[in-house]
Amino acid sequence: MSRSPRRSPPVPASAPRGSGQVRIIGGRWRGTKLAVPDRPGLRPSSDRVRETLFNWLMPVLPGARVLDLFAGTGALGLEALSRGAAHATLVERDPGLAAALRDACVRLGAQATVVAQDALAWLAGQQATFDLVFLDPPFADGLWEPALAALQPRLATDAWVYVESPAGTVPPVPPGWALHREGQTRDVRYALYRAPAPQGAGTLRHDDSPATTE
Repeated sequence: MSRSPRRSPPVPASAPRGSGQVRIIGGRWRGTKLAVPDRPGLRPSSDRVRETLFNWLMPVLPGARVLDLFAGTGALGLEALSRGAAHATLVERDPGLAAALRDACVRLGAQATVVAQDALAWLAGQQATFDLVFLDPPFADGLWEPALAALQPRLATDAWVYVESPAGTVPPVPPGWALHREGQTRDVRYALYRAPAPQGAGTLRHDDSPATTE
């Protein structure tokens, strides 16, 4: 008896063409998958990089106010929430990506605000401050320096800033910022900085050890 050819499962109508997935790797939403639409410049941080980064951040995530400035898929901001951050602001100028972020936040019940606006324009009108900032802009746009300068007034005391850039590229950070940890893959350099803090402020665990490269 002949059989009909096996058909692949239908693709949901809402799934963007050429999309992939990235997963949340730790915390209460561990294993949750986020869509990665086919967009120019959209390049989610790899599992390896995020695992290393969030090991560095483990002591300061509980209760943190987080800003994911070029949010894209939201993988960094939502990972922070999954691991105990109190609230995340996800800024993404692409309307389609912002809509996907809102859907993900509703699905997860995340304590998050999604802002569909240009990151630098949004920063210029803000009064809120943040304990932790993720800065991973589209590499081709070269936005590290203006974004870091615009962030200065929006950092809380003892704030931490994560910066991702092409391998071999070290964006200039404001005076007084201290490099806490750094690493590198074939494609990216990733680094965690600390903004100037009052004397006697607390530090991350193992803060007296030198910056490392992986």
